[in-house]
Amino acid sequence: TWTSQERTARLQEALERRESPLGSLSSEARRTLAVFQAIAHCRRKYGPHAIGPYIVSMAHGPDDVLSVLLLAKWGDLAPKGTPVPLDVVPLFETVEDLQNAAGIMRKLLSDEHYRAHLEHRGSQQMVMVGYSDSNKDGGLAAASWTLRKAQEALVETIGSLGVKLTLFHGRGGTVSRGGGRVHESIRSAPTGAVAGRFRMTEQGEVINARYGLRGIAMRSLEQMLSSVLWVNAKEAPANLGRRQHHAIMDLIAESSREAYQQLVYESPQFAEYFRKATPIDVIEGLGLGSRPVSRKDSGDIQDLRAIPWVFAWTQTRLLLPGWFGIGAGLLAATDAFGEDAIKDLARDWPFFGSLLADVEAVLGKVDINIAQRYSELAGSLHAKFFPRIRAEFDSAVQGVLDAKGQTRLLENSRTLRRAIRLRNPYVDPMSLLQVDLLRRWRESDCTDDAVYQALLVSVNGIAHGMQNTG
Repeated sequence: TWTSQERTARLQEALERRESPLGSLSSEARRTLAVFQAIAHCRRKYGPHAIGPYIVSMAHGPDDVLSVLLLAKWGDLAPKGTPVPLDVVPLFETVEDLQNAAGIMRKLLSDEHYRAHLEHRGSQQMVMVGYSDSNKDGGLAAASWTLRKAQEALVETIGSLGVKLTLFHGRGGTVSRGGGRVHESIRSAPTGAVAGRFRMTEQGEVINARYGLRGIAMRSLEQMLSSVLWVNAKEAPANLGRRQHHAIMDLIAESSREAYQQLVYESPQFAEYFRKATPIDVIEGLGLGSRPVSRKDSGDIQDLRAIPWVFAWTQTRLLLPGWFGIGAGLLAATDAFGEDAIKDLARDWPFFGSLLADVEAVLGKVDINIAQRYSELAGSLHAKFFPRIRAEFDSAVQGVLDAKGQTRLLENSRTLRRAIRLRNPYVDPMSLLQVDLLRRWRESDCTDDAVYQALLVSVNGIAHGMQNTG
């Protein structure tokens, strides 16, 4: 197996020599080249703007991007000696990759072949940052802070090299996958991270909610456009208190990440508990999206994709990925810096205020008593894990209330509070019915098709009631 550095060196050599494929290609290689041949066909038939950027998922190094240039040439997208007419966008998804993103881009932009490619593309580079896997890796607070620092580093690094940066935000529908109030996140973006250019994904499940009616669609677009304009018009904030802000957030992120990873990845039998206490076995059969539920058929949470991970916890009404670890982080920061410092941070720093607002919205949707019914499906593992989860939930609620100076969740969000209160009487019976159906289906060794069909209906109903899948 080649290292990233060895692959990069070999790709540079192949690009320099304008090498062609050697020998017969495997079926997988032919399918890969066929993608670029299809892109070339679409450009010839429908024009140069028919195909947008080429996104490289799970980018770990410069070699992942350089390989696209070589494959594009081999796939007839760029005849010999001509530039590749395609914007290549690395997608940094995990916490580690986000931390390394600026360094990876510096190496990539220092490569003469890629720099020449960029010059033909107007010296503009788009970089995509992923919210789903980073959250699944380390929890919401750590992921949010890592994403912010990655954006700051990318703005500084790419700007210093004379390249215009556009950040592409890979957001999902839930807070756990970068959802939440998009206009607030734009307003709290680091200086220079928007710069008149903003791009994001909209998950299918939220398209109808945000754009289904003309009035709502106009309002959604108005909020995003006004936020982009506001960010570009405002003066750069003074650095007063910035060092302490970062020190507090570093501690919150680290403490919350430790609590999250200790539960999810370091606790023996937690993967088994997850499979028993959630309807993940039903969700696996739904065929959501174009990709398999897991990257590998190992049964490990590490290999499970983010959408089914979040979807399963949403069905149980626990929404664990959206808040677990926050309580530990806020408690550690309060002990170290004092309660007044946390309140000041929530009031004065838009990033932290937006994070707390998203967490509060998730906590407001949790029904811990119904979640306990699901947990009891795990048998003896219920007593091992649920008290720990319940304690962190109580800690998160109290931490958010203390930081915001409130006496109850959603105190200043009457519309959301009312919506939850109106929806719950319809969702609660479906949740209780699903718990019973899961028990009966598993007792039949997952062979009772009538019960399974009823389970599918319950999954759909709860998803509509919670207004989220993954």
